[in-house]
Amino acid sequence: MGKNKINIALLGLGRIGQMHAVNLINHPEFNLKYVFDINKNLTRKIAKKFSSLSVSSPNDAFKDKSIKCIFIATSTKTHLKYIDEATRNKKVVFCEKPLDLNLIKINKFKKKIFKFKPKIQIGFNRRYDPGHNSLKKNLLKGKIGKLEKIIITSRDPAPPSINYLKSSGGIFKDMMIHDFDLARYYVGSDEFKFLFATGNYFGGRKFQKIKDLELATVVMKTKGGVQCIITNSRHCSFGYDQRVELFGDKGMIISENQRDLETSFFSRNSTNNKLSYKNFFIERYSKAFKIQLDYLAKVCKKNKKPLVDFEDGRMSIILAETANKSLKSKKFELVKF
Repeated sequence: MGKNKINIALLGLGRIGQMHAVNLINHPEFNLKYVFDINKNLTRKIAKKFSSLSVSSPNDAFKDKSIKCIFIATSTKTHLKYIDEATRNKKVVFCEKPLDLNLIKINKFKKKIFKFKPKIQIGFNRRYDPGHNSLKKNLLKGKIGKLEKIIITSRDPAPPSINYLKSSGGIFKDMMIHDFDLARYYVGSDEFKFLFATGNYFGGRKFQKIKDLELATVVMKTKGGVQCIITNSRHCSFGYDQRVELFGDKGMIISENQRDLETSFFSRNSTNNKLSYKNFFIERYSKAFKIQLDYLAKVCKKNKKPLVDFEDGRMSIILAETANKSLKSKKFELVKF
């Protein structure tokens, strides 16, 4: 272990947790000291794989004064509890999205947590994506003049399992929550004021059974008049579709889909035939996941403010709950931050 490495404890070793474990191991600033999962056999297996220590309880990490950061990738219902315990023990916190599915619970914990002046980074990785982030940089430079409209397209290649969908909180809190955060990132202090949501099942019985949407669209408007249109789909026949467009009075900038190779094939039967898009979020946002660790290291070592924090996580849930409210009322709803 390097002398100045940041000791970190990773809680949660599911698919996303194991991806984070690999990135933490390969990052020059971190030492993955502890790993924990409710599956004890999995904990021991991952600990052995990454030469870390397995712990039977997160409290072992919370109480260890050598641990600088607690990395939370556990089930959503545990997030606030672990954030609370970590901040009480003066740890820097990284927590995957969402904070929780219940806004009342989030607000309750906010009062408790903020007494300790916490440093909390939320895992909205898309802010760190080089393409999406460059839009913000160019917007601040005035490249497209005054921002007038945002269009965000997010379509998954295929729906998740029925078991996942049952506990996900619905398309607005599970999937579109990333886009709500990204939209807020672009408008800055000009917060969204009005929101309208609509959606459909398109005959997908499993979606109807659990009362979730297969396709959803949200239209939002800020206090200053900036319009935002977000479209989500749980399925996409041509791959993982991720695009962002910012339109201003002097031009437009777009962050496009990504492919493994930007090559085209021409033949007698077809022209400009390209490879399909990157498979899913781990592949598409691989750079973003790594860059967010660079920010986390600066939060730990240099007291840098996270690019996306607890309040951003809370506000994304407010937008998601407003979308659910609009879906029922079939009207534009006032966003109450």
